[in-house]
Amino acid sequence: NFHYPLMLLLLRCLSSCLSSCLLVQSYLSRFFSDVGVSPPNSVLRSSLDSFEDTLRKMQEFFGLEVTGQLDSNTLEVMDRPRCGFTDVTRYSHFEGRPKWDKSIITYRVTDYTTDLSHREVDTVLAKALKLYSDVTPLVFKKIDSGTADIMIKFKAAAHGDFSPFDGPQGVLAHAFSPGEGHGGDTHFDEDETWTQTSEGSNLFVVAAHEFGHALGLAHSQLQTALMYPTYQYVNPSGYKLPDDDKKGVQALYGVRGTPDSRPKPQPRPTSEPLPDRCDRNFNFDAATLIQGNLYFFKDGNVWKKSSSWGGISMKKISSVWAGIDKVDAVYEYKTNNVVRIFKGNQYRSFRGNAALPGFPKSISHFGFPSSVTKVDAAVHVSFTSKTLFFVNNKLWSYDERRGRMDRGYPKFIHRELPGIGSRVDAAFENRGEMSLEDRFYSKCLVQR
Repeated sequence: NFHYPLMLLLLRCLSSCLSSCLLVQSYLSRFFSDVGVSPPNSVLRSSLDSFEDTLRKMQEFFGLEVTGQLDSNTLEVMDRPRCGFTDVTRYSHFEGRPKWDKSIITYRVTDYTTDLSHREVDTVLAKALKLYSDVTPLVFKKIDSGTADIMIKFKAAAHGDFSPFDGPQGVLAHAFSPGEGHGGDTHFDEDETWTQTSEGSNLFVVAAHEFGHALGLAHSQLQTALMYPTYQYVNPSGYKLPDDDKKGVQALYGVRGTPDSRPKPQPRPTSEPLPDRCDRNFNFDAATLIQGNLYFFKDGNVWKKSSSWGGISMKKISSVWAGIDKVDAVYEYKTNNVVRIFKGNQYRSFRGNAALPGFPKSISHFGFPSSVTKVDAAVHVSFTSKTLFFVNNKLWSYDERRGRMDRGYPKFIHRELPGIGSRVDAAFENRGEMSLEDRFYSKCLVQR
């Protein structure tokens, strides 16, 4: 008799724990795609590694302590109402972020919420879209019939797009990036209580966020940004687009202005001509992200694309990193802020612009055999602490923590990362998204 209630208590605890674990796994698989390549091992070990790595990625994205372990702060973030758009994806090409190729965007509401009047909904949605038209040349036009660029509806549970809503709280809404079919469409969970106040889910706040996705914006890691993934009430009265979101949408569509106020671009003085940005035979030697700024390398030059959207500058590589004329691959190991630059069978390390002592060293230090005489591209995936090296048609995975190559490598690129071809010339990782290409055309330098 004594053991029976104890067993019931244990069963309830196990059931609660299992339920929590399933919810966490569902959250991670829904909002954080797998990035990087896991070493071959047992299915259980691989699953545990994948779970911990994905959890680290989630913790890093939200600015939490990165442990790979569940804690109260992590669970609290997961429990917040949020947008249904994924926070990161596996990898993307450099062919350009999705955007509308026109300045007049139509929208239509096909199904209204019962929480507010039609007029109230129309007023709120127009006000949310005005945040973007105030700072870009975009014009939003409401239509009442036919197919609009942005089709809007309030629906509960399954609603025809293979992304069912989950009831009150949880996912509040979701939107699709610009494109054909569902592109731009914005859906709100009718199981939520939609309001114009701080109670329930404020329609203006959620709509303004989702319309950012419908225009091509991804999630931001800045908690003050409108595009932060979790719901945060703000007073709609006098609300303006935060700086981070403003810069992002202007990078896609340009700046709204008058002929008198529109800035005229000034040519940057240079002692030699810039490469022809329309030359499809032009490709970069390397690309990387350092301290949030994007760097492209070609011959003896380096282009820096500022993280603050302040434009692009070009310098000689040697004026930034002394003793470096040309590069094959570059990456930043963020844990200790070291930049590693590869040329031929050697590499050098820098902290900032200062060279570290003891270099150059042979690339065999990483575990490459003598048959490998150069690295084509390298990218450090921060949340796994793995660095991926691309050599000819093969991929190597280096464990920075253990200081050795992962077992089972090299592997063929086209098998591990299908869809990008068999060669990679340059690569970088940003906020969990890995960008790679077998040829980086100069259009990457154009601000978008």
